Amino acid sequence: MLVDQFDFDLPPERIALRPARPRDAARLLTVDPNADPQLEDRQVRELSEVLDPGDMLVFNDTRVIPARLSGYRVNSRNSRAKIEITLHKRINDNDWFCFAKPARKIDVGDRLIFASEQQHGGDQENLEATVAEKLGEGECRVAFSPGKQNFGTSLESFGEVPLPPYIASRRALDDEDLSDYQTIFAARDGAVAAPTAGLHFTDELISRLNANDIACATITLHVGAGTFLPVKVRDIRDHKMHKEWGEITPDLARKLNEVKARGGRIVAVGTTVMRLLESAADDQGVVHPFSDDTDIFISPGYRFKCVDILMTNFHLPKSTLFMLVCAFSGTETMKKAYNHAIENAYRFYSYGDACLLFPETRRF
Repeated sequence: MLVDQFDFDLPPERIALRPARPRDAARLLTVDPNADPQLEDRQVRELSEVLDPGDMLVFNDTRVIPARLSGYRVNSRNSRAKIEITLHKRINDNDWFCFAKPARKIDVGDRLIFASEQQHGGDQENLEATVAEKLGEGECRVAFSPGKQNFGTSLESFGEVPLPPYIASRRALDDEDLSDYQTIFAARDGAVAAPTAGLHFTDELISRLNANDIACATITLHVGAGTFLPVKVRDIRDHKMHKEWGEITPDLARKLNEVKARGGRIVAVGTTVMRLLESAADDQGVVHPFSDDTDIFISPGYRFKCVDILMTNFHLPKSTLFMLVCAFSGTETMKKAYNHAIENAYRFYSYGDACLLFPETRRF
């Protein structure tokens, strides 16, 4: 299956640079391949009217960390050059996988030194790392030097939140993004990109859902910078996903299975939740406890085992996320839905509107 089959034209003005306010005022396109009409225009705040009592919404509780670091590298000849890295996967307390820019001239053993303008010449120590391994395609493994404060505190001091490139290329990060780019569920540090479907939820919307006997639960998948990487192969079967760490507790796995046993539906809020639930489910649809890496790649032809409904934002052309929604609701249906969204001025990508997707093949 060729990547070009998942291409579409998106006018630049459809890319949202700020979120809807309030969050649940974002538009919601319901897409049901088996309904008439297949497409229906709503708002996120109407979600409790679309779902049924007994359903369960599952959110990602990862928190976006300030994973982008700017500074300079020092090589074995004591030569200095500017460097920027984006952390994307934690190995241990001090070691991370990252993407470096520019990466071509980096060598194993190079020192990376990060300091803001305010900290140059000041009393506060720099944040330093050593390049431990080069992995190709701009990826490295770096080892941070222990400092006077723990690494998380240092990262808050020296790093910045890595806005998606389609936003960062058009405006600078500001104070509003520090809250806008976190969900109300954010609790566990580790993501370098927000689970954006969850950005639409407010405490008021959660209260309305609970009042309608629609349950809410959280799992964790630390979204990596690989989510922004383009698919560079011609045939999608040759694409390799980056690994991301996720966890589903035994208690939550039990609750999810109880919902299914009672006839309720599992609603994945975001593709990250979808990927983790499908990683943890067996061929009979039973969800098992999970605490591991996943590199699951969901594309057309995949047989879904657990998720009954998917809420997600509108994704990039030729992206693995657009391939995932095509696998779930059908490629022709999703192309029709995206054309409708473009023609009706829906807002796309991380700060954009959402769609609620029903499967092409029913399992209930």
